[in-house]
This record gives sequence, structure tokens and C-alpha cells, in this order.
Amino acid sequence: MPKKSAGILLYRRDVTGVAVLLVHPGGPFWSRKDLGAWSIPKGEYWDGEDAEAAALREFEEELGTAPAGNLIFLDEVVQPGGKRVRAFAVEGDLDAAAIQSSTFEMEWPPRSGRTQTFPEVDRAEWFSLHEAEERILSGQRPLLKSLAALLQRA
Repeated sequence: MPKKSAGILLYRRDVTGVAVLLVHPGGPFWSRKDLGAWSIPKGEYWDGEDAEAAALREFEEELGTAPAGNLIFLDEVVQPGGKRVRAFAVEGDLDAAAIQSSTFEMEWPPRSGRTQTFPEVDRAEWFSLHEAEERILSGQRPLLKSLAALLQRA
């Protein structure tokens, strides 16, 4: 059964246009990857769990703070591996340099017998919609187009 994730695309507007907050995954696999490696803050949720509540929980776990404002359903995309990502948008602001991510443990290096702790998210940054298209995972790119369409209707 494909896994499901829920996440939040936080955006802000200023004189230069719209910027979105993306996160870079922590851990050794992602440490040297940049273009096409960023994501919206998101995480898995289970059958019977409310996707919006899960998106809020995961945002707070990955960034150390909860977004203010009402979430607006944005879109649901299927990533290349089959995971479904249900995304919500909210306008807001936060200091990307001040995030405090939760952590996970894994054996590293592989087969070493040593366990190391890594942050779920090692950094967050604000990007213009154009720059975000280059940074975000390919399976999440449609979320940027959905946000642009939502903002045009508003």
C-alpha cells in the first residue's frame, strides 16, 4: 500500500513577489545534494488520521514552530516512488535560520555498528517560485504551480 504524507507550503509576499519555504532533509544521504532535493515540510500519516492535523504536526516537528493561519487545501501529488503527498498552503513568515528540527537515529556508516543522530531537516530557506522549481523534489513541483494558480484566483 503506498505511503501517504501531508505537508504545508508556507508562502509570503513582498515587493519582489512570492517566496516559499522549503526544507532540506537531514542525514548523510542528502548532505551533498541540493538541486532537486528540497521539500515542503511533510510527514507520513495513517488511515483514519486527519491530513490537515498531520501536516501541522509534521511542520512543527521539522521546524520547531507551528504556522499561524488557516490552512487551504492546495493539491495532492504522487511522487515517483508512489508516495501520495497531500499539501496545504498558508501565508506566513518565520526565521528560516532559527528552525529546530526533531532528530532520528540510524546506523552510520553502514554496517559499522555505530548509531548516529541526525536532524530530520538540516536547514530551511525561502526561495522565489522560480528558484523553488529548481530546488524542490520533482514530484512536488506541481505544488508550486498549484500555489501560483491559487494566488492568481485570490
